[in-house]
Amino acid sequence: MYGGLSPSRCMGGCPHPGARCARGAVPIPVQGVHGGLSPSRCTGGCPHPGARCAWGAIPIPVHGGLSLSRCKVCTGGYPHPGARGAVPIPVHRGLSRPRCGGAPPAGLSPGAVLKPSDRCKPSTANAPPPPSPFQLPGPVPRRSRPIPPRPAPSRPAPGGATGAGPGPGRREARPVPVPGPVFAAMLSRLGALLQQAVETREPSVDLLEAFTEHWKGITGYYLEATDESVHARQTDIPWRLKQMLDILVYEEKQFPAGEAGPCLEYLLQHKVLETLSTLGKAEYPPGMRQQVLLFFSRVLGQVQHPLLHYLNVHRPVQKLLQLSGDRLGCGTEKEEVQFAAILCTKIKQDPTLLAYILEGKSILNGRRAQELPASPAEKGAEHPPGTAAGSPPAEPSPPRRDCNLVTSLVGLCKSKKSRVALKARENLLLLVGLAQEAAAACLVRSSTLCQLLTEHLCDLYSAVPACTDPADILALERVSWRSQGDAASDGVFLGKESLAAFFSWLDYLDELVMGAHPVVADAITEAVEEKFFQGILQPQLLQMSELTVLSATAMLTGTVRQIRAPPLLHRLVFFLLGPDRHPETPGEAPYPLRTQLIDRCNHLSDEISLASLRLFEELLQKPHEHVVHSLALRNLEARGYLQRSPPLPDERGPPEPDPDEDGLDLEEDPYFTDGFPDAGFGTVKKPLRGSAPSGKGQVSEVVSSFLCLVPEEAKTSSCMEEGGYDTYVHDALGTVHACRASAAPWGWPLAPRPLDSCHPEAAFYEGHFLKVLFDRMTRILDQPYSLNLQVTSVLSRLAALPHPHLHEYLLDPYLNLAPGCRSLFSVLVRVIGDLMQRLQRVPHCRAKLLLVRQQLMGLVPGEQMDHTMLFKGVVVLEEFCKELAAIALVKGPREGPP
Repeated sequence: MYGGLSPSRCMGGCPHPGARCARGAVPIPVQGVHGGLSPSRCTGGCPHPGARCAWGAIPIPVHGGLSLSRCKVCTGGYPHPGARGAVPIPVHRGLSRPRCGGAPPAGLSPGAVLKPSDRCKPSTANAPPPPSPFQLPGPVPRRSRPIPPRPAPSRPAPGGATGAGPGPGRREARPVPVPGPVFAAMLSRLGALLQQAVETREPSVDLLEAFTEHWKGITGYYLEATDESVHARQTDIPWRLKQMLDILVYEEKQFPAGEAGPCLEYLLQHKVLETLSTLGKAEYPPGMRQQVLLFFSRVLGQVQHPLLHYLNVHRPVQKLLQLSGDRLGCGTEKEEVQFAAILCTKIKQDPTLLAYILEGKSILNGRRAQELPASPAEKGAEHPPGTAAGSPPAEPSPPRRDCNLVTSLVGLCKSKKSRVALKARENLLLLVGLAQEAAAACLVRSSTLCQLLTEHLCDLYSAVPACTDPADILALERVSWRSQGDAASDGVFLGKESLAAFFSWLDYLDELVMGAHPVVADAITEAVEEKFFQGILQPQLLQMSELTVLSATAMLTGTVRQIRAPPLLHRLVFFLLGPDRHPETPGEAPYPLRTQLIDRCNHLSDEISLASLRLFEELLQKPHEHVVHSLALRNLEARGYLQRSPPLPDERGPPEPDPDEDGLDLEEDPYFTDGFPDAGFGTVKKPLRGSAPSGKGQVSEVVSSFLCLVPEEAKTSSCMEEGGYDTYVHDALGTVHACRASAAPWGWPLAPRPLDSCHPEAAFYEGHFLKVLFDRMTRILDQPYSLNLQVTSVLSRLAALPHPHLHEYLLDPYLNLAPGCRSLFSVLVRVIGDLMQRLQRVPHCRAKLLLVRQQLMGLVPGEQMDHTMLFKGVVVLEEFCKELAAIALVKGPREGPP
């Protein structure tokens, strides 16, 4: 180190070996840098071989911060091979780019000094884009200027003396530096600093001039470019488009709100967007469509001035939308959905824009808008032919299949990229939810939205493999359109991915109908009913092939489970059950599809019966009043199942206790004598009940009636833990509350209709659906276990409904039935009578019953035995009676003190 001496006192300041301090003969150790001394004291500073320091003979390994302009070998610092010397410098290293114009002039010899008049010819090959005359946002970047170093003084002669050696009282002679070179270096450095200060001054940029220069640079590319394989990202087009956008955004902030600046005027008057849309369509250079879509999205999203009203804006927007799905732009899905999202957002803010985007017509009067100034300065200057002011209103144009915003969004909804498809579906939801009725009507009239949505649904349905197991279809859980691919990710059976795609799109249509304007929702549901329900489902449901019927019924059940939107559910219910609401008559079949579906609940094929019963169970769970009315209530309104003569009191006293019997006598049911013709049992007339059980003690009587219906020798639940009916109370409570919540808007009465106002027109007929269910119940001891479970599930769902007539007909064991009529309780009584006769013929029936119950519960392994179907039927019958008792308890009034 310098030992505390001021670095400026050291006349050399060079760290290289051999450089010596003026104050002594000790060499300065190598530092790798100049150690704080002024770099200008080291003359040269060139890294090339042969360039040497003035204070020693050792080459300098790096420039170390020295000005490149002091390098005598490669003066100028050009990066081109051969420029200014024999050794090329790889980069400019801080020199101002204007000092190098490109390739060196021809014939330049190594080491030659380039005169100011000599310039390099510009080269376009791999050259970076020229500097922008307008760089926004932020100031123009500062340019670095080389600072010329000061020349070092002459080194003293070895020994440090000029004459005689040192002597006593004499000081060592010092060399006197020559002032000329030092002064010149100082002036040169000061001039460089002044020049740098001048160059860093903020330029006064003309925005319009900069905007037009960038636009001319884009158009000039097509005049000069020769290589058609160069991608758009490798040109200066994206950079120029970004500069144009920055200028538009910056200019808008300089003007009052709503006033267009000169650059925006230029954009509109010179049809810049129109030209860009044409260039995007040509897809030249490759990737140009992507750049155009990005520019359109950013301009419409960042420029706050309303633009889509102008003809020179929405016409190129329409052209870009027509390119959606073009095979040339198949890689632009991300940019397309971003562009469509910006348009949907603008339309949501101003629904009148929808007409400009779809057809260019006014949605208020059905004719072309009085638009269409091409720019704010040319109001009324341009009208399409035949649409001048005062022309008669044009007829509504039929829906066109041309590509527009709707077709673009629907196409993007089918994208294999889940994020693109999800964003497209969200924006389509935004579009159909317009609050303005005129805009909604325009969306339906001027686009093929409904047809596109329905056609895709039909295509997905047809893509489901015909060999898909109906049981797998019914076991598939409800699919959400937002979780695309999740339902099919763990594919465990053939066709699950296709099923998930179909139900996902159906769920999206359901969401679309719920969120759409009523005009749009009605149009979509009408198209779905016409194309899908009637066009595809109905022919398959009416076929005779069992495999086709099974598959179609399973798909229909999944469709019913998936649909929640009230308009779509309404169409589906009326499609399946028909519009009839008057009481049925035996043998009448006004609606063939309904008759066919109900008949299949009693089909010879147990699989078809099971699938059909599941369909009706799903229908009964839907919050639609017509389902219950069409299947059951329409036949119970007149209460024709009750005996009307002789008139008896409305209420009966409490039953007299019989010490010999613990439950209800089987002989009290009029059907019981049919089961035992030789027994001589008589029929005991019960008092007429005008309403559901009410008052203290009556709910407990109903519960006891159902619990005591199965005789003790046929009961096995008492042998198991938690075998009481109270295990069903919790489930019944949830089911009854759900049914009451669904039926609350339907206006059902709280009490049955008075008999005085009921005038049945004909003999009572329980209806096709209840007849099939009761017939199935009579065969419960001879049917498969799964089928019995399904029949009892449908009946318990009907019993949980809060209509008083249904409650009376299905849950009141004390009804005074009219001759020839039957209720659910009377059907159960006949089944019990048949059961008692058959059990008497089976040895050890009690032990076998218990074993079968344990097998069904999985407590013991299954084994083959006789009468297995009978024993399973007895188990189902016992559990069904407990379930009905729980429902009656939950629906009945509370007993005892509050």
